[in-house]
Order: sequence, then C-alpha cells, then structure tokens
Amino acid sequence: MQPSELRVALFSGNYNYVRDGANQALNRLVGYLQRQGAQVRIYSPRTDKPAFASVGKVVNIPSVPFPGRGEYRLPLLISPHARTDLKKFAPNMVHVASPEFVSHRAVTIARARGVPVVASVHTRFETYPRYYGLTFLEPAVAAILRRFYRRCDAIFAPSESMAQLLREQRMNYDVGIWSRGVDHEVFTPTRRSMDWRRALGIHDNDVVVGFLGRLVMEKGLDVFSDTIDRLRRRGIAHRVLIVGEGPARAWFEQRLPDAIFTGQQTGTDLGRALASMDILFNPSVTETFGNVTLEAMAVGLPVVAARATGSESLVDDGVSGRLIAPGGVEAFADSLATYIGDDAMRRAAGHAGATAAQRYTWDAVNQTLLDAYLRIAEHRRSGGKPPKGPLG
Repeated sequence: MQPSELRVALFSGNYNYVRDGANQALNRLVGYLQRQGAQVRIYSPRTDKPAFASVGKVVNIPSVPFPGRGEYRLPLLISPHARTDLKKFAPNMVHVASPEFVSHRAVTIARARGVPVVASVHTRFETYPRYYGLTFLEPAVAAILRRFYRRCDAIFAPSESMAQLLREQRMNYDVGIWSRGVDHEVFTPTRRSMDWRRALGIHDNDVVVGFLGRLVMEKGLDVFSDTIDRLRRRGIAHRVLIVGEGPARAWFEQRLPDAIFTGQQTGTDLGRALASMDILFNPSVTETFGNVTLEAMAVGLPVVAARATGSESLVDDGVSGRLIAPGGVEAFADSLATYIGDDAMRRAAGHAGATAAQRYTWDAVNQTLLDAYLRIAEHRRSGGKPPKGPLG
C-alpha cells in the first residue's frame, strides 16, 4: 500500500480550540500526511475563536463545555451530518486521539465496517483524579481505558517509558512509538535575550528557574510551589519565571507572589522566553512525553523533572538534568540548588540536552507513524484479523 491510498479519519476531542502539545502534534501529523499524498478528515469540536488555525478539513462534532473546566469541550455524539460525511469519506484508517464518548463510538463504527483503528495516547488520564481528591477512581478509569484501547488494532505512545507502562497495564498487545519533534528554528539557544529579561526586571546575574505549560493543577503546580518555598527558606537566591496560561493562574500567582508571569507565549516569542530561563523545573507526572522538556533541552537548559513517563525517556539523569521521584520536594530543591549555585554544571547539562534534542525532528517521527498506518492497513487488507476486543 502507498501513502496516496490512505484515507485517514482522525477523531480528536480538541484539535485546535485550546492550544496544547497534543493537538499541535496532531496538526503537524495531518500536514505531513497530506504532503505525502494521504487524504485526511478531522472530526472534532469547533469553536468561533480557536487557539490557532487548524491544518486540514475539520468536521464539527457537537459538544458542551466540560464540567468544571469550561475551556475544554466534551464531544457528545457523531451527528447525522458527521456520520454522512464519514460514510462519504470512506476511510481505510481511523485514528482516535482521546478516549471520550465520540471516540468510543468511532471505534465501534470502524469495527463494524472492517476498518482498522489506531489510538494515540497523549496524557495519563488515569492520574487526573488524584489532583481533585478522587484518587479512589483511578482503578475504574484505568479499566475504562483498557476496554477502549484493546478494541484498537494498535496504540501509540510518545515515549518508550510510556509504552512500557501501557504494556504493563495490558492496554493493548501492539504498542508502538509515535514520538515528538521539536522546531529547531524556534527552540534554539540563540533565542536567549538579556534585553527581554531586563525588561521583566531580571538582573543579568540572576538565575531563573522556569515553568512552562498550561496552568492547571495536574501539571504539579503544588509541588512546584512547595519546592520554591524550600529554596527561599534556605536563602538560595533565584528568580521564578512562569510562562503559560490556564484556570489555575490566580491560585499560582497567590501562591508565588514574587514570580514573574508572562502569560501564554507562542512561536518565536515562546522560544525567546524559554531560552531566557536558566533551568526548567517540570514536576508533572501526567505527560506521556513532555514536549516542554524537549523544548527546554533544545534551547540549552538543564531540566529538573519528575521521574515519570516522558521525562525519563528524555532527560539523562546527572548529565542533561536530574530526575527526581514524583512529589519529592526536598530532592527537587536539592537539585535546583545545585544548578543555581554552579554555573559550569548548568552550562554542561544544557549543552548535553541541546545535543540530545538534535535527533528529534517532526518529519522523522511522523514518518514512523505513517509507516505503522501502512503496516496495519496492509495486514488487514491481506486478511489479517481485527483485535477481539476487551478480553483479548
């Protein structure tokens, strides 16, 4: 089978109405597939004010604001219009990018029509309840995810550490890697700007500990704040720079009144903001890859991160940064203090990270997924059987 024979239906709960690493990766994938001659149709909720222009034709999926997190949309159903469009498009590959109601239905329709299905895993949904006092729900969420992913022909994780976790959780028997790339023209050490730092009130000899990401509790904002408190109590001089936006911003600003908040940055402005930090601190355990970790490495920053899926596949502990047990506030503070106090160590770790980041390019990682599409489609076309479902 050739790429030009592919007709891919992509189902996503968020393709472009809120900017995040997952949907930007999906947009890059669609652009790459189209350049290789494949046809792609996206089925996703749409809004009047999207966060960025989408790539490809998007068919609207009816949705409502997600309870308690109104910036996100909850897809409700595959409407008659979308169902008619899907039938006319006649995909020979279905890609589901989020395990919500509509994607469950899309898998059912695909299986009924004999169309192979792949799923990409973008976040650890089973960990979310712990950030809202609902830890007891984690086993139930994991069971629902297992039922969903086992109905797919294959699933793809963005890192080997996440892929191994999915295997251990028995989510599917065919677990592949669809990694992430980095735009080396945007994320480069040359974007560092002392003038930009000075405009924010940062002195040239200040060491800046940075955070980059959506300001939501599941990004580990509590651990970040507690760690900064430890540094201050120890009398370790530093500045804190927060780049990002989200519903927890007011909480974060109150928790870190001396931090500098820039709001959301994009494009070369984001590259400048990240390169103008001195250390990236990423305590999150919910990412399956950690785009911000890779971007920080690309601009030459040492990264202090939680030893969790994603980051542990990127950060070479003790070389390009430090990996600390999740929630280990004292250990996080120790590592940050070491980098703050040792310019040579900070530069060496940043250089190691920038060197490692060079091998991550978008075209290479998207070609890997395209090859997997073709392998799975050819297997099914030659008489291969679909997965049996939840019981394997």
